[in-house]
Amino acid sequence: MKELPDFMRNPANKVDVKSQYTPGIEGYVFDGADGSQMAFWTYKQTAKSKNHSHEYEEYIAVIQGQYIIIIENDRIPLNIGDEYMIPRGVVHGGEAMAGTRAIYAFGGKRAKREMINQ
Repeated sequence: MKELPDFMRNPANKVDVKSQYTPGIEGYVFDGADGSQMAFWTYKQTAKSKNHSHEYEEYIAVIQGQYIIIIENDRIPLNIGDEYMIPRGVVHGGEAMAGTRAIYAFGGKRAKREMINQ
């Protein structure tokens, strides 16, 4: 597939890009009953994310392209099918190739939705 299915790209679930650490990213978020979230990201351009940390664990699975996780001086490349778990409190950043798509699961509330005019 070249992009996420239409039902996953519902405008009601679109992530507010101003709240993100990476420029040129498009995302859609789904909330778990326990306060966790899953986000589906498409990196529209090659970009680097700002260093940050979370008070919860973060899981990443790459489904297209490549994402490089940067923790301290370690660069950890994730290619199609690769997964990685970032423990809570670990400062991390990353780099994505344009066209990369990834699934993220957060152990807490991470993504904010865009405000939709109704």
